[in-house]
Amino acid sequence: QVQLVESGGGLVQPGGSLTLSCVASGFSLSWYTVRWFRQSPGKQRELVAYSTDTGRDTIFADSVKGRFTISRDNDKNTLYLEMNNLQSEDTAVYFCNGGPGDSWGQGTQVNVSS
Repeated sequence: QVQLVESGGGLVQPGGSLTLSCVASGFSLSWYTVRWFRQSPGKQRELVAYSTDTGRDTIFADSVKGRFTISRDNDKNTLYLEMNNLQSEDTAVYFCNGGPGDSWGQGTQVNVSS
């Protein structure tokens, strides 16, 4: 069964850091492009970053360039999103996406607040 499980979200103060993880099961991450999306209340889901099967890691959202880094560990079948200098506008549910059938995880909540 294909599954993506995100973790690592939480409450952090502005300027703080978090690293999100997305563990894939039921398929090999190394064969697929996988992505991080986020969705804030009242807003559309937006693409944050993606990592291709050929090793191309790209931060897509202009608002997080220079602060977020996407990476993967194919041996652990895990995708990561390192988030630094977090701001209130980064508050959202973060989702992992990809693999067979373009699967989605359940999301992990990130709250940036003082």
